[in-house]
Amino acid sequence: MAKQIFYALFLFLLSTTMELTTASYTAAAGTSKRAVNFIQASCKSTTYPTVCFSSLSGYANSIQTSPQRLAETALTVTVSQAQSTKVFVSRLARFKGLKKREVQAIRDCIEEISDTVDRLTKSVQEVKMCGRAKGRDQFWFHMSNAQTWTSAALTNAITCSDGFARRIMDGRIKNSVRARIVNLGRGTSNALALINAFAKKY
Repeated sequence: MAKQIFYALFLFLLSTTMELTTASYTAAAGTSKRAVNFIQASCKSTTYPTVCFSSLSGYANSIQTSPQRLAETALTVTVSQAQSTKVFVSRLARFKGLKKREVQAIRDCIEEISDTVDRLTKSVQEVKMCGRAKGRDQFWFHMSNAQTWTSAALTNAITCSDGFARRIMDGRIKNSVRARIVNLGRGTSNALALINAFAKKY
């Protein structure tokens, strides 16, 4: 049973990685050097610059040199990552032979990631509204909301990971979930940094 679970996880991760790699390669074709340089420079201010650049450079044509579009794209990419993580964790709940603690941790994690998706989606909308704001007060109202929602989403991801923290949870399920959550946390952290950078440009 353990081998079956591991094999299923491996196939899922492999297919997802191939899809993301293909999408990034396709999107990156023909991008302007100026836009790519802007993204690379902006990513240096994030906590995980390498992750930031690899996830956003493929969208250089749409981002160009706009701090708003950069922040918006970072959030949109992270929403997709959160949705993918939710699907992944939900599939784990269907495996037979799970420990009771694993089942509960998975259920709690699904709830936390669902909240993450919701909050990041709201943050995307708030960043869009920042671009349409009429005046300083309106801009900062939407910016504050975006920062709050994104920070809350990051907290949700950490809470999910904490559910698998105990040693009794050690095993492939824990390792698989936490690996996904770590990546989601990095993407969310980077998105928050880019939102803050956009705010400073106002």
